[in-house]
Amino acid sequence: MYQPYPTGARMPEIERPPVPSQVANAVKVMYVGAATSIIGIIIDILTVNATKSAIERRSHHLTTSQLNASQHALIAGFIVGGLIGAAAWIIVARNCQGGKNWARITGSVLFAIVTIDTIVGLTAPLAGAVKIWGVVVWLVGLAAVVLLWQRPSTQFFTAPRPS
Repeated sequence: MYQPYPTGARMPEIERPPVPSQVANAVKVMYVGAATSIIGIIIDILTVNATKSAIERRSHHLTTSQLNASQHALIAGFIVGGLIGAAAWIIVARNCQGGKNWARITGSVLFAIVTIDTIVGLTAPLAGAVKIWGVVVWLVGLAAVVLLWQRPSTQFFTAPRPS
């Protein structure tokens, strides 16, 4: 019987390139970003009364009931948003370490969204600590994105991968 493709012959495997230091450092920075998101939840909750006061100063027409309802909504939003943020940091970090270019692009898009959110947040009626912490989280994201788009990182993400 004729076998056009012998079963004993295997295609040579493509070796995975080593993770460059820029990507390894970006991954570490992203884990720090996940921690900053969790710490941000704590800061948000501890300063929720200051945020409520800032809302009250800006929106005189709100009743006490509406202000209290907004406080509860803020707390829920802070917790959910912080947990989603931490999860996003971790998912992107793990996939970047694995050389997934989509993760690098996703991280960059999320950074662009956070940039807009940070700018808007600086003008929003929020406690000063919340605004400052938002800038800290943004700086962590900036560091990660810069590391992810350096030349050795690009070579790592665009190298052929084993199947």
